[in-house]
Amino acid sequence: MSKSSTSKAFAAAFVILAVSVIGSLVTMIIMYKIQIAPMNPSPRPTYPTTTLGPAPAMRLPTSLVPENYNIILKMDFYSKIVEEVNVTTPNQTLLFSGTSLVRFRCVEKTQSVYLHSRDLLVSDAVVKNEDENKKISILSMTPHQDQSDFLRFELTEALEKGRNYSLLVSFSGHMSDQLHGLYVSTYDERHARSQSPSNTHRFLASTNLQPTAARRVFPCFDEPQMKAVFHVTIVHRRTMTALGNAEVSGADILDDDDWMETRFYPTPKMSTYLLAFTVSELTSSPAAHERVKIQIFARPEARRATVYAANITGLILKFYEKHFQINYLQKKLDQVALPDVSGTAVENLGLITYDEGVLLYELGVSSLLHKETISYSIARQLAHQWFGNLVTMKWWNEVWLKEGFATYMSSQALDDVEPTFKAGEINIMSELHAAFEQDALASSHPLSVPHQDVLSTPQITALLDDLNNFKWYLRDFKYGNADQDDLWKCIQKAEDENNGHTKVAKVMATWTKQIGFPVITINTTNGEIYQRHFLFNTSVESSLLWSIPIRVSSNTSATSLVWLENNEAVTKDPFISKEGEWILANVGCVGYYRVNYDPNNWDRLLMQLLSNPQRIPVMNRGQLIDDVFNLARANMVDVTMALNFTAFLRNETDYIPWQSAVWNFEYFVLMFDRSEVYGPMQAYIRDQVKGFYGFFRNFTDHSAVPRDHSEQHSQITAIDVSCSNGLPECVHMATTMFHNWMNSNTSENNIHANLRSVVYCQAVAAGGEKEWEFAWNKFQSSKESSEKDQLRQALSCTKKIWLLSRYLEYTLDPEKIRLMEVTSTISDIARNVAGHGLAWNFLRANWDYISQGDGAKLIDRVTRRFSTAFELQELENFATNYYLGSSSRVVAQAIERTKVNIQWVADNKATIADWFRSRSDW
Repeated sequence: MSKSSTSKAFAAAFVILAVSVIGSLVTMIIMYKIQIAPMNPSPRPTYPTTTLGPAPAMRLPTSLVPENYNIILKMDFYSKIVEEVNVTTPNQTLLFSGTSLVRFRCVEKTQSVYLHSRDLLVSDAVVKNEDENKKISILSMTPHQDQSDFLRFELTEALEKGRNYSLLVSFSGHMSDQLHGLYVSTYDERHARSQSPSNTHRFLASTNLQPTAARRVFPCFDEPQMKAVFHVTIVHRRTMTALGNAEVSGADILDDDDWMETRFYPTPKMSTYLLAFTVSELTSSPAAHERVKIQIFARPEARRATVYAANITGLILKFYEKHFQINYLQKKLDQVALPDVSGTAVENLGLITYDEGVLLYELGVSSLLHKETISYSIARQLAHQWFGNLVTMKWWNEVWLKEGFATYMSSQALDDVEPTFKAGEINIMSELHAAFEQDALASSHPLSVPHQDVLSTPQITALLDDLNNFKWYLRDFKYGNADQDDLWKCIQKAEDENNGHTKVAKVMATWTKQIGFPVITINTTNGEIYQRHFLFNTSVESSLLWSIPIRVSSNTSATSLVWLENNEAVTKDPFISKEGEWILANVGCVGYYRVNYDPNNWDRLLMQLLSNPQRIPVMNRGQLIDDVFNLARANMVDVTMALNFTAFLRNETDYIPWQSAVWNFEYFVLMFDRSEVYGPMQAYIRDQVKGFYGFFRNFTDHSAVPRDHSEQHSQITAIDVSCSNGLPECVHMATTMFHNWMNSNTSENNIHANLRSVVYCQAVAAGGEKEWEFAWNKFQSSKESSEKDQLRQALSCTKKIWLLSRYLEYTLDPEKIRLMEVTSTISDIARNVAGHGLAWNFLRANWDYISQGDGAKLIDRVTRRFSTAFELQELENFATNYYLGSSSRVVAQAIERTKVNIQWVADNKATIADWFRSRSDW
């Protein structure tokens, strides 16, 4: 899954778990946020077990339980087009066909068999009583004309409880071009002997069956709790290689010599959404592991770019095996770099597919920091082999049971195998920022929603648009399904054995079954503390409460832990400033809540930051900025206090505080970059960032980077902030580097790989058509995925409206911009103030096409700048007049956010303008 995916992802959120286990508190942040459509279908009917039940409502009946499938699937496509006549491809076909035999037990008497099937032609059905080796006649085969995707078989006689049966069907369909189900992807092979298009263009097939696309490939019980063993045979052209979830058990060339049959060993018991296979001419590189055969597959010419992924995969797998004390499920693990993937990766059991950009590292081309992206993505997908694949959520309403654990464990793994990345700190801050912002809306949703609210395919799809004693959970439910109550019972067992007193389920219900998160308010004069639901729209009333573990310290005391369990104002001694010392809550940022203080304590914290910021931990320096800015957005503190907290940045060089400031200044930019406030604001930021930029200038001017990993992040942030706000020496540096590349007599690019993304963007922003066309030509000709991504993003930075308009049109042509890149490209253009209005109009004019990608993310990104009554009206009209499907909730959130923005700008614009003018020479 993508984080997105992530942020995807995402698509990502946090829940805090603080439980006393083995005599101590285990604190975990689960970083994932899911988005669901606000639909309220009827609950599934119930009926006595002695009767034949009515048709189910969206969920499969539980009368039949699958045990295993035997699937034979033939793909007719060729890896290349040998001959072209006009625009047709006479030797290419994207059809597939096959048979599926599913064996199942009857656990409740029924005369109907329900499967899922979508966009398939199904025929030749045969039902058989396996115990008696007897066929059962079929009265009818009926597809449901609704969003259930049901295919119902009515039988002449009832299936009896306790008996074993099977259903054999033939099926056929078309490979998709929309990155779901069984889909086709293309790439150009650079080193083909002939350079004519017909000999360089390659086709491959892959699957993405999450969350409900297995039914697009073969008729099946397509729900996560319907686990089974899969026996798979793929028939394909003999020039290609087939990969599956399990090892290859045998392969034979068929009679006509053009076809090959590849058979796979049975899979472990697993859900349908984890079934996967690829058919391609990709080549492999091995990775080291004592027990598991690990291979990385990529385009032949990209083989060298798999080295880093190969090196890191075995180390991460070993970490998980040691940490969970449960070995990886299989003897092989294939990781495949594909030209096209929905999101960034798909965690199929034993066959993980990735977007090339998050698996390949091109030496000398990829940023050194790109190793973070690769290692984090691999760590996340490998964590899913336990959380999600070994133990699977019972239903999609608790998808956080796999996504949250995978996100959390990814940072744990990277802190072990790549400690210089400081993944825990950086990921916590980035994930927290995204989660906090979304959960501060009244239209957000709880982490776990009632199962009856997630029934149809669009609702399920909307969910997937970001430990010491958990091994009991893995062992107790391996190869099975679990829900959050099962998890709490496992942790409660450890709590009870160690004489703890925490009621785990009660504590966690406040974090998983409620929307949003709290803000705690502390009066350090008397130690009084209370909580309330944090919302940007403070006119919304809420009585929600949380069980909150609060880590608190001061400049004269060590960290202690205090629990807050109700909203009544209570007095706690650790929160009293006895001799004028500052009090700091949420030490280490391990809690999912915001903190507000009395004005005196805010002032003492600010004075500490101005005099000696190192006295406050770096994570909390970032947290203080994030909290005070968002409290100002919610009108809980004066906006000038938030702005005052940026004063210490003049002498700050650490990444996390600066990045926190950048995230929060971005809201001010979005609200005011079309107004007279923007000039003074830029002048102030330029003044603040001079020292930060100067700290790295000796490196930057020589196209070099510091050795320290965190400082490499800081250098890029310094360049981005400085150039974006018009610092002359930064703009001169970026344009000079880019023009030197443009004017070089060779193709050599001397811009350091770390700096290319920000230099490309700033140079294109400062330039015109010449710079844009150069970047576009380089984008088209480049074969390195990371370079293409950097150039594609940079093209959105131009300030020339006509260039941005043309670029938007390019997103409609998959030969120019791939479908999987459409969402990010339009989002990048919308982030540019010159392209904001263009992107919004373009989104509405071409919604049917561009929503095939991530429509929800696109709406979220394009509407972030909305802050006028006219924009609100347009957004409401969009919600009324367009089919939104799984994007409905995001539109509701965008409407709420726009209303909050309108009011906030009206209340604060004059004050903010005066503050910036008073601190700059504008």
